[in-house]
Amino acid sequence: MTGAVSEFDGRAAAELLREAKKAVFVMVGFLAVVWVLQVANWADSGGLSRDFGIIPRNTSRLPDILLAPLFHFSWTHIEANSGPLFIFGLLAAYRGVRRFAVVTLIAAVTSGLAIWLFQGSGQLTVGASGLIYGYFGYILVKGLFDRHLIDVLIGVVMALSFAYILVAVVPGTPRVSWIGHLGGLVGGIASGWLLRSNRPQPASGPAAVGSIS
Repeated sequence: MTGAVSEFDGRAAAELLREAKKAVFVMVGFLAVVWVLQVANWADSGGLSRDFGIIPRNTSRLPDILLAPLFHFSWTHIEANSGPLFIFGLLAAYRGVRRFAVVTLIAAVTSGLAIWLFQGSGQLTVGASGLIYGYFGYILVKGLFDRHLIDVLIGVVMALSFAYILVAVVPGTPRVSWIGHLGGLVGGIASGWLLRSNRPQPASGPAAVGSIS
């Protein structure tokens, strides 16, 4: 029995390590794409931000909710987002890149829709902050929903270490789209619930032995 448990733990650890390596490559690649687009955006004098940013209630720009997170208004803007994007993205992806892709899509949609529906008229919005808050929300709750002690501890540490970023979801925060941040946070928390692991309780007792359905 001990050997079987050890073998299972070893396989689980190896699988987790493989997923963590994938997560590193995915986030490095993701950031590389964002920075390459920023170079192109800079060469176009910010034209890409204007072309693919979210404009509230403009139906022709609704599809841009999926593209706006990839663009930034300035080098300062992208520099401020890159560190949190990598850290939170990595922590959101290390247990499964497929899950991470779904979390990214949900956070982009909830953040973008919040901006499109509720942001002030004519306010062009771009940037990865909605994704960052989505990853942050997902990290906070996924350990609780999946019942993984390590993930719970990671969520607690992240909450304590980065609680200050929640200030940017408070109405009136200057020069930031608090609506987009809040939408991303809600999307991340929803992702934690929707993507929770199904963990049925093991059957016990004589009736469970050899049962087949």
